[in-house]
Amino acid sequence: MNLGLDGKKVLVTGGSKGLGLGIAKLFLEEGAQVGICGRNETSLQEAKQQIPSLEIFQGDVTNEQDRQALIDAFLDRFGTIDVLINNAGGSNGTDSMNTPLAQFEESLQLNFLSAVAMSKLAATTMMTHNEGVIVNISSVFGREAGGKPTYNASKAAMISFTKSLADELIGQGIRVCGVAPGSVLHPTGNWQKRLEENPEKIKTFVEQSIPAGRFGTVEEIANTVVFLASKRASWVSGATLNVDGGQSKSNF
Repeated sequence: MNLGLDGKKVLVTGGSKGLGLGIAKLFLEEGAQVGICGRNETSLQEAKQQIPSLEIFQGDVTNEQDRQALIDAFLDRFGTIDVLINNAGGSNGTDSMNTPLAQFEESLQLNFLSAVAMSKLAATTMMTHNEGVIVNISSVFGREAGGKPTYNASKAAMISFTKSLADELIGQGIRVCGVAPGSVLHPTGNWQKRLEENPEKIKTFVEQSIPAGRFGTVEEIANTVVFLASKRASWVSGATLNVDGGQSKSNF
């Protein structure tokens, strides 16, 4: 299927490894021109060595000056931005009562507010040509408890924001939508670390929690993200799609 992404200018935050890098790779396979950003210069250079056609941009999306510099550098390199993938994120803390408020604030900055700010910067440029797509990566735990409370709350905010921003921008030719992955296994992810630490515990988790009977893959999430960014998904606006092998218990 031709997704019509040839020549599109795509920026993926948190793109130096794992899901972000997988998303970037698939966009390149569809003919897009892709830039990735991340905080760690070494990881970015490793990604560049692995995929030479990537453009890399170092910066911290939780920092206002870095965000503006990132967008400016991307526009200087590509001239415009057609697609933004808000993928930067992470998990911290433990249970609510034992997690300092500062860690809730850190989680909101990384998982949610950085995406709000990046979306506003990208949309400002997209509005000049009345076309663009923003895809926000949240989590099934943004719809139901399952991860750490800091993570759940920030991803729930992301899902709500996706809908509100979509309604604001659709009249200007900009679609905003999201993907809520379930548990995904990849070499640099938390599930891989947990699997190495306690294989039997993780085997039980998969058997009890994922109806498909296995973890998801980076490629399976990336396929959905790239589809949503294409004109084949032109009537998808404001929705956040679960991609989870049946893991989520929600039925809406």
